[in-house]
Amino acid sequence: MSIKQKKYNFFQRLGRAFKLNFTKLLRSPGGAKKVSLGFALGFGLEMLVISTASLIYILFVPIVRLAKGSLPASIIGNVIGKLSLLPVILLPFARTIGKIIFPMRVRIGHNDSFSFQKLLHGDFHCLVGLLHGGVHALIGMTLFGIVLSFISYFIVYYFYEKEKTKRLKRRRHKHEIRINKIHENLI
Repeated sequence: MSIKQKKYNFFQRLGRAFKLNFTKLLRSPGGAKKVSLGFALGFGLEMLVISTASLIYILFVPIVRLAKGSLPASIIGNVIGKLSLLPVILLPFARTIGKIIFPMRVRIGHNDSFSFQKLLHGDFHCLVGLLHGGVHALIGMTLFGIVLSFISYFIVYYFYEKEKTKRLKRRRHKHEIRINKIHENLI
């Protein structure tokens, strides 16, 4: 006797996998603090991707692990940061804020455009100018990352706790219904 298993199409499997992982995330040990911290770190680190030329991803997992945040939640936060396009929108403002905080001017020789040929021949003047422009953006995006991480931590914490109380309420309601059915059957 064989049991026929129901076949699901790709979108149903994807939806079921998402629901399963969301449930795992809600029931993860550490609860709301761990999930909110992971989300906030992922969202904040996304602000640094453009200004660090994606090198921040080398430190992504170690930062989340050292902070004891949830890695799946940090990946979700990172993806939401990408989809919101905030890093691209905030980049000009970040450069301005970086110039205000760290007003550094580099005046080495005359301003030439960047050239790999000059760099290979030992002329590092163009590299200094290139790094100088990136420092201001990095400073500003770091500040935006910190502020947005701080805000997103509390938002995710609130929604996590709200979902948790709704889930517990549904479980209590189902339990009460079962108890009432058992009580009716005994009478």
